[in-house]
Amino acid sequence: MTPNNWKFAPVALAVLLGMTACNDSNNSSSADNTDPAPAPPPAYTNVSFSGVEVPTSEADKLVVRAIAQANINGVDQQVGYQPLMATGHQDPVTKEVFGLVKDKNDAPIHFEDGSNYLCNGTNAGEGSGLDNTSILQKNGKIYMVSQFECAVGAMYATELKQSETGALTPVEGTLQFISQKDQFGGWVHCAGMTTPWESHLSSEEYEPDARYVEEHRDANTGLTGDSYFDETAKYWGDATKANPYYYGWTPEVTIGSDGKANYTKHYAMGRMSHELSYVMPDERTVYLSDDGANVGFFMFVADKAGDLSAGTLYGAKWHQRSAENGGVADLEWISLGHSDDASVREWVAKDLKFSDIFDTKAGTDLGDGSFDCGPGFQSINASAGQECLALKDINEDGKVDAADELIASRLETRRWAALQGATTEFRKEEGITFNAHDGKLYVAMSEITRGMEDFAKNGKASSAYDKGGYNDMKLNAVRCGGVYELNVGKNADIGSDFVAKDMSGMLMGRSMDYSGTAFEGNSCDLDGLASPDNLTYLPESNSLVIGEDTGYHQNNMIWSYDLKTKSLTRLLTVPLDAETTSAFWHKDVGGFGYLVAVSQHPLVDQQADEAAKQSEVGYLGPFRFKVGSAQ
Repeated sequence: MTPNNWKFAPVALAVLLGMTACNDSNNSSSADNTDPAPAPPPAYTNVSFSGVEVPTSEADKLVVRAIAQANINGVDQQVGYQPLMATGHQDPVTKEVFGLVKDKNDAPIHFEDGSNYLCNGTNAGEGSGLDNTSILQKNGKIYMVSQFECAVGAMYATELKQSETGALTPVEGTLQFISQKDQFGGWVHCAGMTTPWESHLSSEEYEPDARYVEEHRDANTGLTGDSYFDETAKYWGDATKANPYYYGWTPEVTIGSDGKANYTKHYAMGRMSHELSYVMPDERTVYLSDDGANVGFFMFVADKAGDLSAGTLYGAKWHQRSAENGGVADLEWISLGHSDDASVREWVAKDLKFSDIFDTKAGTDLGDGSFDCGPGFQSINASAGQECLALKDINEDGKVDAADELIASRLETRRWAALQGATTEFRKEEGITFNAHDGKLYVAMSEITRGMEDFAKNGKASSAYDKGGYNDMKLNAVRCGGVYELNVGKNADIGSDFVAKDMSGMLMGRSMDYSGTAFEGNSCDLDGLASPDNLTYLPESNSLVIGEDTGYHQNNMIWSYDLKTKSLTRLLTVPLDAETTSAFWHKDVGGFGYLVAVSQHPLVDQQADEAAKQSEVGYLGPFRFKVGSAQ
C-alpha cells in the first residue's frame, strides 16, 4: 500500500474473544442435544509476601534487598533475589559486551579516551542504562531480551538455562547484539513486555520534537542543543544524517527458529514518547502510555491477532466527573485513522521536516486561557506547549486531504490527537497492566501535576499547561503520583472487547516531611507510593506489583498491592540512585514463576567501585504457583 492509499477505514469486526461461530443448539454434537458445560475458570492464586523493611543503615542502602518468603495458596515458599546479568558483562565465546552501544554499521562506539560506550548512568552518554528485560519461551528454550535506555538505543538477547530448582543462568556463547540499523537505529528504549505470542515488545521514549530540531539545528554540524538528539551523532557519525522522525516508535523483537533475534518497528502504532505498549488478551487491542508533560493516552486495535503491523489508532478524551483522589472520568476514544507499518515507514524514510507537515503562527493570547489563531489555524497545548497549527499538503497532490491527515496522525501523533479533540494533559504516564479476573486495566502516573491540574503547576497558579488547550483535566496536584483503575469492556463500534470505559484514581502517594528523623531525605510516605512507574499483575491473583522511579524515596521500592485487602507489602528495594524498572510477572516458565526486576544505574553519585555502579537485571523467585488448593 502506498502512502496515498491510506484511509480512515473502520476495522472490520472479527469474531469476539470467547464467542463461538454458531450457538444454534440444533448443531450441537452432544448426545442429549444440550450445550456443553462451560470450562471452569482458572484457579485463583492467593499470594502474600513476608515483606522487607526500609533500609536504614548505609550498608543496606547500597545493595538490593528482597523478601525471603512468599505464601502461595497457603503454602510457604523460600524465595529471594537472584541476579542474572549486569552492564559490562562479556560473553567469553561471542565476545559481545552486555550494554555496549553500536553505530549504524553495528560497530562498537567508543568515547574519546577509547573506553566502551556502555549504556549506563555512569557514562557521558545520555540515558539511564539497562531497562526492560523480557523472558521468552521459543524453540523449546528460554531466552532473555534486554533493552537499554540511552539516546542511542541498544538491545541484547541471550539464552537462559533452568535448573531443577528453577534457578536461571545465562548460557555462555549465546549473548547476541540485536541490530537496529534497518529501522533507522534505536532510541531511549524504556518499558516493555513479553507479548502473549512470546515476543519482546519495546518502546522509544521522549521522541525528539521535530519543530525544535528544525528551528535550532546548526546547518553545518546538525547539532541542536537537545542533548538526547545530539547524542545520535555517535550513531550516524554525523548529526546532519539524523532525522527526528526516525525515533518515537514501538519496536518488537522476535526469536527465530535459528535462535537469532529479529527486530522491527511498528510505525502504524504512532509516534510519541512511548513508555509502554501493553497487549490485551485478544492480542489485538494495545494500550500506549505517553511519558512526559502534556501528553496523551492512546489505544491501537490491530487488524489481526498477534500482528501489530496494521490497525486503527485512537486517542483518549477525558470527561471529568470528579477531582477527588486523583479524579474520576469517562473516556471517549477518538479515531486517528487506520494505517500499516510499510506505508508509514515510506514517509519516515523521506526525511521530512516539521514544516513539511504543519504551518505555524504565533496567534493572540486572549487572556482568558484561549488563543485566537486566525482563519485556518487551530490552537492546541501539548508537550511543546501552546501552538497554532494548520495541516499542509504533505504529499503535494494539490490538496489537503485524508492522505495528509494519516501522515500527520502517525508522524506527529500527539499534536494530531490534540487537533482532533483528544486530551493532551496527562503527566508522566508510565506502566500499564491488566487484571482479566476483574476486567480492570491499571495505569501508573508518576506525578499528577501540570496539565492534569487546573491552570496550575504543583499547586501554584500557572497558565503554561492549559492556555490554548481544552483544559479537560482539573485535578489537585499529587506530587508522589498514583495508580489509576480503568473498567474495560466490549465496544462494538471499535470492534474490541477490551476498550477502557472510564478512569479513576485507585491508590495515591502522599507527601511526608521526615526532616530531623532517621528517614530524612525521603519526602513521600515510606509506607506508600512515590512516583509509581512499572506495573505488573500476577494473573488470577490478588497481587498488583508496582515499581518506583523517584527521588522522593532515597531507595526506590517494588511493592505488591493486595487488591483484596487494599494493603501494600514492600518486596524489594534497590541501591541509592537506582530506579526499579522491568517489573514483570512470568507465571509459568518451565513450571516456575519469576518476577523480573532491574536495578538501573545504581550508586552513580556514591563512592563505590565501577562494578557496583552497573545496571543489573535479576529476578525475585523462583515461585511455584501450582501448589496447594485454589482459594
